[in-house]
Parts: sequence; C-alpha cells; structure tokens
Amino acid sequence: MIVEERDYTLKPGKLAIFVETYRDHGLQLQLDYLGTFHGYFTTEIGELNHVIAWWSFSSLDDRQLRRAKMVSDPRWQAYLALVGDLLQLQTTRILSPVSFSPLR
Repeated sequence: MIVEERDYTLKPGKLAIFVETYRDHGLQLQLDYLGTFHGYFTTEIGELNHVIAWWSFSSLDDRQLRRAKMVSDPRWQAYLALVGDLLQLQTTRILSPVSFSPLR
C-alpha cells in the first residue's frame, strides 16, 4: 500500500474558492476513480495557502491506472479548467507506511 500526498499552493486569497470548487466539482469524481480517500487538509500555521490531500492505493501501478482513467474523463478536464488559475504550485509525494503505521 502507498499513500499519495498532494500539496497544492494557492495564490493568496484563493484558498476558500479552491476548497469549495473541489468539494462541489472535484471530490466526487476522485471518489469515483481513485483509491481510498484519507483526508483533505488546509494549513493554519506555517506556510499558508496550502491544501493537502491524502489518497491510498494498493501499488504504484494501481495509482497510475486509476489516475489515467480519471484524467480521460471530460468532467475531470472541466474541473481542472475551474481551478487552474487558482494554483501557484503543486507537489506530489508517494509515502510508504512503516510496519506500525495505522494506515497500512
């Protein structure tokens, strides 16, 4: 099992609209295609204007297959058009839980 962590840095003042747009237009699409949804987080202290999403997959191959299917959906492309101008930077990390992690 792997956990994908996506960190989105939003343009100043765009955090709320990004979260609302994801809730209303992006989340259900991802629930339909991706693995297990663990959470969607915003930052309060430290670097501001960040949204972090955690999804888990059985493997990198599973992740790649699921994301490819989602990306080919025209509804996902429409969602991306809604949020593209809100983003400043996106980073993605793949996390591997250790043996005692509750997310295994």
